Amino acid sequence: MLVTTKDPMTGREVTDLVSAPFIIEGRGDSALKIYFESEQTRQAYIDVEMEMESIDESLARAHGGTTHIAREM
Repeated sequence: MLVTTKDPMTGREVTDLVSAPFIIEGRGDSALKIYFESEQTRQAYIDVEMEMESIDESLARAHGGTTHIAREM
């Protein structure tokens, strides 16, 4: 598992890892544990992720469900 102790919302280093909130993205050896300075910055990160997923889904519907995969005809 990879670990980052820099809060992605503030850019500041998180030093109290025992009590700092975190999330884990992915699974296995390539999973990423992200620490946050506060529960507020953790929630802001989650909110941005959810918004991005919603935009991706909207774009896929707008383009007829196409993917980024090229296929040879």
